[in-house]
Amino acid sequence: MELIARPLTAEAFAPFGDVVEAPAKPGRAYFETSLGNLRPKAQPRMWMLRKMPVANLPLEIKTLERHQFSSQTFVPIEIGRWLVVVAPHAPEGGPDLKRAQAFLPTALQGVSYKPNTWHSGLFVFDKPARLAVFMWLDESPADEEIVPVSPFTVREA
Repeated sequence: MELIARPLTAEAFAPFGDVVEAPAKPGRAYFETSLGNLRPKAQPRMWMLRKMPVANLPLEIKTLERHQFSSQTFVPIEIGRWLVVVAPHAPEGGPDLKRAQAFLPTALQGVSYKPNTWHSGLFVFDKPARLAVFMWLDESPADEEIVPVSPFTVREA
């Protein structure tokens, strides 16, 4: 299987979550639907993440992860080009690779995955990246599930 990464837009990403982006004009942009928590004992956590760049596309994806009960939000502080790979949860369980999509956000765009959205790990290109990450955690195995998938390739158009 091969996915072609395309530019990230709010409309295309909507089934998987929200594109988190500062407004173009002075003021605030609210993302009320971006923070989802389906467990009453889970607590909000925020952390900073530093990622080193990988070579470039094409890239082979061998695992996907999900956070069944929590959204997960990535807000770039400093970033070059980066990759977002997502898939919905299949009715029979696991990621639905037939409906997987790949996106290339700009340096000004973040993402907030809805609970139960399958996604790859974070891949950055060109330069090291720093991001703020927000998620609800209860320190149980339900915080994160990582599964192997039939390897597939992500390419640029």
